[in-house]
Amino acid sequence: MFDKSTYVTRRENLKKEVESGILLFLGNEEQGLHYADNCFRYRQDSTFLYFFGITTPGLAAVIDIDNGNEILFGDELSMDAIVWMGNQPTLKEKASMAGISTVLPYSELKKYISKAASKGQKIHYLPTYRDEHKIKLSDLLNITFEQINPSVEFIKGVVSLRKNKTEEEIAEIEKACNITAEMHLAAMRALKDGMMEYEIASVVEAAAKSRGAELSFPTIATINGQTLHNHYYGNKANNGRMFLLDAGAEVESGYAGDMSSTFPVAEKFTSQQKEIYKIQNNMHYGAIEALKPGRRFEEVYDLSAQIMVNDMKDLGLMKGDAVEAVKAGAHALFYPHGLGHMMGLDVHDMENLGEVWVGYNGKPKSTQFGRKSLRLARELEPGFVLTIEPGVYFIPELIDMWRSEKRFEEFINYDEVEKYKNFGGIRNEEDYLITDDGSRRLGKRIPVFAEEVEAEKQKA
Repeated sequence: MFDKSTYVTRRENLKKEVESGILLFLGNEEQGLHYADNCFRYRQDSTFLYFFGITTPGLAAVIDIDNGNEILFGDELSMDAIVWMGNQPTLKEKASMAGISTVLPYSELKKYISKAASKGQKIHYLPTYRDEHKIKLSDLLNITFEQINPSVEFIKGVVSLRKNKTEEEIAEIEKACNITAEMHLAAMRALKDGMMEYEIASVVEAAAKSRGAELSFPTIATINGQTLHNHYYGNKANNGRMFLLDAGAEVESGYAGDMSSTFPVAEKFTSQQKEIYKIQNNMHYGAIEALKPGRRFEEVYDLSAQIMVNDMKDLGLMKGDAVEAVKAGAHALFYPHGLGHMMGLDVHDMENLGEVWVGYNGKPKSTQFGRKSLRLARELEPGFVLTIEPGVYFIPELIDMWRSEKRFEEFINYDEVEKYKNFGGIRNEEDYLITDDGSRRLGKRIPVFAEEVEAEKQKA
């Protein structure tokens, strides 16, 4: 936890944002994996963590703006729980560390909410991402699941506060980024011809846990980099293939790192791999150079895509005007996702609150293939922490479909593309802080250029 003054200030600022009503916070419960006592790794809800800092399962809280009340609802450990889990600070002690003086049993929550509603107070709550939250809201508010309607004022208030990271938050994110870098370096050095993907996934997790961290999301460790979110680890890595790793660390405070790297199974890339790798490098650093406050992130995405089109033209894979190709969406055959996303207490920060509020400041998203996956498009501000992760992919099924439909033939040379259908995919990713006059990379640098990657592998 941070100092209690941090949480007190955050809650005071939130009251100013929303102005009136009851702010209802639902903490997370334990989740059974096979049965009740065999659970997934517990993680507190990030917004609850941001405003209260308490990681205990089974809690809720309210901020009653109208009456000036801040209350934590939960139950103290029973003796049976202490026998199995050991003694812990009381809820009152934990609440005090967050600047909360009133703690009530969880059973009092429904009474408090019902009484407030009967007096005409508006009950604000956030979007749900767990069924348990839907069930609780349905019970607390006496409504059906279909009637659950999250508060836009509450969403906008939380986004307004969480989007710009403070110095103490940046320090925690940088810790996570440093560990994340070590995870990638360990994988690069460990990978050898004939190894299984799961062996590298285990190296990555060990690198995190040996430094006191958890994974910030399920690791992607694959020779099939053309599959964007590939969580299967059963393939053998052989020389001539590339390996795509997307992995991040979460430190004790809950803040995340997120990096991607692509490296050869052998000590060196093939000449074809180096050609495409250079294109990704140009996209990557072209985007980084364009980062600055006041610039719309969608413009940076467009720039990265235009760089790719122009470089692909040099290889004969694309043709025509790069600006028009990107505007039409032809680039998405090779670049079907966004450029990056916000990062903080969530690896995709606040994504449960809705991309339209977090990444678009309330403006509608595009429905165009590729561009619709752009999670962040809004004007950049100092204090934003985000990823830069353009990629180049050759997805056989997508290539076949577009070619059969004669899609974007004015921009794509399908005969040349056929020569790359078994190539795979490349993505490199770093984490950046937007500063007053530009940007700063967070965490230890991992190799990004092909020559650097080859040199790192030769250290093993």
